[in-house]
Amino acid sequence: MKLSPPKAITFWIAVALGLLAFLSTLIALPFITANAFWVMFVAWALLVLGLLIKGF
Repeated sequence: MKLSPPKAITFWIAVALGLLAFLSTLIALPFITANAFWVMFVAWALLVLGLLIKGF
């Protein structure tokens, strides 16, 4: 299996989601705080998909 780097937009969306999940542990964000685990999971899943699917 060959891995390819994700597109820049995929990477930055994953970074933004990861930062939101992290910040929600420090301060209360309305929707994110209750779902921080799942937001971080989506960020990691997005990065994995970006690595596995060429052009994603």
